[in-house]
Amino acid sequence: MKLKLSIMNFLQFAVWGAYLTSMGAFLDKHGFGEQIGTFYASQGIVSMFFPAIMGMVADRYIQAQRLYVICHLLSALSILGVGYFGLQETIEFSKMYTLFFFAIGFYMSSLSLSYSVAYNALDKSGSDTIKDFPPIRIWGTIGFILTMWLVDILKYQDSAKQFIVSGILGLVLACYANIIPKCEIKNTLEKKSFTSALGLDAFKLFKDSKMAMFFIFSMLLGVALQITNSYANPFIRSFGALDEFKDTFGVEHANILISLSQISETLCILLIPFFLKKFGIKKVMLIAMSAWVLRFLFFGLGNPGSGVWLFVLSCIVYGVAFDFFNVSGSLFVDKETDKTIRSSAQGLFMLMTNGIGATIGTLTAQKIININVYSKTEPLEIWQGWQSSWYIFAGYALVVAILFAIFFKYKHSDN
Repeated sequence: MKLKLSIMNFLQFAVWGAYLTSMGAFLDKHGFGEQIGTFYASQGIVSMFFPAIMGMVADRYIQAQRLYVICHLLSALSILGVGYFGLQETIEFSKMYTLFFFAIGFYMSSLSLSYSVAYNALDKSGSDTIKDFPPIRIWGTIGFILTMWLVDILKYQDSAKQFIVSGILGLVLACYANIIPKCEIKNTLEKKSFTSALGLDAFKLFKDSKMAMFFIFSMLLGVALQITNSYANPFIRSFGALDEFKDTFGVEHANILISLSQISETLCILLIPFFLKKFGIKKVMLIAMSAWVLRFLFFGLGNPGSGVWLFVLSCIVYGVAFDFFNVSGSLFVDKETDKTIRSSAQGLFMLMTNGIGATIGTLTAQKIININVYSKTEPLEIWQGWQSSWYIFAGYALVVAILFAIFFKYKHSDN
């Protein structure tokens, strides 16, 4: 069963890795650079309602593993449609965006369902989910990294063929997932209300000033989550317009370079238990916020030539920035909330970070980069525009960190 779930997680994230970090390069090359943020913001928008609705369907009407298969099938067909329209001589933005919106909606639903399906299968096999699931989940990150490399090596970073790769993998997963043990439908009289399923009953946590402050700052830091996924690839590849950088490894293989971020993310997960026990959530979150400052700052200071080491450092600190925020924040919410609303509280945390925060952040970043970068025509001006944008993002993360240090009150005990 662990092997089956490891393969499922590998494919689950391989589907995503095929385009998440390189889609911006495709849009940039085909004249849609100013709409990169719009595409990536779709992920945050659908995260606000798609997974919750599918979760209710799985609870009441369709077994979770069957709905998981259906979601991947619909997502794969939609993303194949994105690839088809993206390969046409004249690309119609509205058709591509509409299909992508549904593709990412069904994908994010499958991501949520994948945890339910995996936990159910482990329970049925008599496994310890807390002990046995993390090693299974790591295969997801490996799958993500390998498809990033595949798209890079095949030279699909700026081609709609990356969506074809994702769609094919999605179809493979939709077929494969049929071997996963079935999940029972909860035939109980006490079924979740619509507001409970959406996690809205967890909003009562805002009555607690400590939790209210935590969720507010989670949203503010969530603004940073998708900026580099959206723009790192087109940023690094833009150096190709400058003679001294056009043949560098970074420009030619931006996806492989960026994949160091995911490798770092995998390793940093192992540090979280120690840091949380030793320093507590406030200091761990401050470390994450500081890492976000460095993530953006190193991008602004680096280049794919003599300054490539700064890009490498940016990728290394990403693991700390992402994991110390997302994973530690989730563990804190689990610890500090009543068991009757833990699932809803996690839903609220995801809504504030990957939903509201990430959507606001991506659309705001789009405005900043459009002004600083896509309004320019000279390669040197474009580079300077990218630098200014990264410095603005670094400054924002720094301000959030300072305000968090001042206003978030939490006394840590390592007992």
